[in-house]
Order: sequence, then structure tokens, then C-alpha cells
Amino acid sequence: MFSPAYSRSLGQAASFAGAYRSVGVETGVADASPHKLIEMLFDGYMEALKQAHGYLASGQIELKGRALSKAARIVDEGLKACLNLGEGGRLAQDLHDLYAYLTVRLTLANVRNDANVIIECENLMEPLREAWKAIGPRVQAGRLN
Repeated sequence: MFSPAYSRSLGQAASFAGAYRSVGVETGVADASPHKLIEMLFDGYMEALKQAHGYLASGQIELKGRALSKAARIVDEGLKACLNLGEGGRLAQDLHDLYAYLTVRLTLANVRNDANVIIECENLMEPLREAWKAIGPRVQAGRLN
């Protein structure tokens, strides 16, 4: 069975969906579970960074800026906005701090056209993304404790 804090966070599905829509990440929101919505935010973030890296490499600076702005919005308006700092304890605070750091680093990557900072932002988020995906089947089966 789900822990009470996790169950309450799952009850925020409308908030997740709204945050997801507000950052313009692809379709599938209407039928997605709260867990799947967060997974889609992670995927959208990584895709935006991949695009930014490609645009930077090809000298398309305006498009690079748009892609990095999208990644930052996903972090701020999606992932960070969905955290429950009141009930999420240390983990929620650590994620909040990480997301704040990523926002600063994404801004720096944009201003300096720094591919290494983009890679750093990918590397910081990838373990979270993979862990989130890994627990998906347990969440779906209702066995997350």
C-alpha cells in the first residue's frame, strides 16, 4: 500500500496536469497517472536539453535559448512546483534544492553557450529520471512503500 505522504502527492493529479500543460510538453496528459505525468516531465526536460545541445553545436543560438528556457520551465513550473515541502520531508527539500540549482545552471548554460553545463544538467537529472521510471511498475501495481 502507498504511504500517506505519497498518496496525498498522488492526489495532486490536477496540479501535475496543469503544470505539465503549462510547460508545453507533449500530449498524453489527460489519461496519464500522476506518476506518468512526472515521468513525462523528466522526459521532456531531457529532450529539451538534447535539442539545446544540438542547436548549440550547429550555431542556432536562438533555438538553443528556447530549448534551455523550456528545460528551465519544466524544472520550475513542473517538477519543483509539484513538490510537497510540508509533507515530503528531507527528500522533497533536497529535490527542491537540486531543481533550484539546475535552474541557475541552465541560465548559465544559456548565457555562456556552454555545452559542458548542459551535459552537467543532463547528468544530474538522469539518475532521478531512471529511478522514477524504475518504480513505475510498482506504483502501477499499488506496491510502493
